[in-house]
Amino acid sequence: MTTSLLNKPFFSFSLEIGLLESLNQLDLSSNVLTGRIPSSIGKLRNLSFLNLYKNQLSGSIPQKIGLLEFLDTLSLSSNVLTGRKSNKLVVLIALPLLGSLLLVFVVIGALYILYKRARKRNAEPENEQDRNIFTILGHDGKKLYENIVEATEEFNSNYCIGEGGYGTVYKAVMPTEQVVAVKKLHRSQTEKLSNFKAFEKEVCVLANIRHRNIVKLYGFWSHAKHSFLVYEFIERGSLRKIITSEEQAIEFDWMRRLNVVKGVGGALSYLHHSCSPPIIHRDITSNNILLDLEYEAHVSDFGTARMLMPDSSNWTSFAGTFGYTALELAYTMKVTEKCDVYSFGVVTMEVMIGRHPGDPISALLSPGSSSSSSIPPIAQQAPLKDVLDHRISLPKKGAAEGVVHMMKIALACLHANPQSRPSMEKISFELTTKWPPLPKAFCTISLGDLFS
Repeated sequence: MTTSLLNKPFFSFSLEIGLLESLNQLDLSSNVLTGRIPSSIGKLRNLSFLNLYKNQLSGSIPQKIGLLEFLDTLSLSSNVLTGRKSNKLVVLIALPLLGSLLLVFVVIGALYILYKRARKRNAEPENEQDRNIFTILGHDGKKLYENIVEATEEFNSNYCIGEGGYGTVYKAVMPTEQVVAVKKLHRSQTEKLSNFKAFEKEVCVLANIRHRNIVKLYGFWSHAKHSFLVYEFIERGSLRKIITSEEQAIEFDWMRRLNVVKGVGGALSYLHHSCSPPIIHRDITSNNILLDLEYEAHVSDFGTARMLMPDSSNWTSFAGTFGYTALELAYTMKVTEKCDVYSFGVVTMEVMIGRHPGDPISALLSPGSSSSSSIPPIAQQAPLKDVLDHRISLPKKGAAEGVVHMMKIALACLHANPQSRPSMEKISFELTTKWPPLPKAFCTISLGDLFS
């Protein structure tokens, strides 16, 4: 019910106004109302609008007007009300509203502070042994740790897919169905981490490396019970496994082998010449080269040796794998890029001949040969085709040119003098350019011809 008494000069304010309890709007502005405002107006519980503007009302404003809970518009100006009690009424009405708003802001502010503190508490390590380096895979690091432990059933041997010098590798299927490789570090390795901050920085640098032929490093977790690195999972596994399997080696044809060598060369060139500072792998072996479903090569464990043994200028222990390490490490422990070049040469030979070049062909090709004079005359005349992997047919024209070219590069990488070995940048360029034509029929090329 709405009542408007605008411009009705003969209406008088009376006590009966309190009988209109259902009234929600009352407009008595610009009338000739006199006398006091009756206290019975406090009975209009539903009143939301009261306009007494421009009258001759006097006396004090009834306090009961302040008890009208629905009243949101009140005009008492242009009257002769005494004591300016209208201001007190405004304060009486406004104060509870302001107090309510202030309370709401205080509650919201308190909840926000508690939320921020809870997030900070979750992000901080609980103790010195629970160190979450950074968020891995876009998830909370602590939650990921729990997922990995659950996915591998506390690193059960059933999930083991490889062993290395620095740790054991497990396959873990995450709740999101994403598959990752987890290298659980040997306790002896993590105990060497005297400068954990430097290790953390190194992990962050390596995690930002992007190259199609380098396994993606997602992150690192250190815990009182377990410390591990989390990597991209590569489906076919190691190059060593492919080569040593009779069935898989047959599928590993010459074009695939040449492409693998090119991929490894490109990855090492990137680490040596595109990263600042340069990254030396230190442990290039057929075990640390992984192949995906398309037989594309992916170099793994890059930088692991440097992270765990950062002082490369004064080593007191051996790093790397015997049979792949450069000869100069026998008399000096300093590692340079040329050590990776030597290891690359060994791996290239391994891919071409189907086995490590140590035995039984060490009498034919001596690693570190600098010229054909180091090969016995009889061996120099031996056909190259007799050295290659016999489990697959001899390479045809296009592949034959690539095999000869890469064998020459491999021998250059195995030079006894580190300074005489080519850089990985030059090697990668040679591998990706057009292979030179054969000087004669492939079947007539001897080992001695590879040095010309």
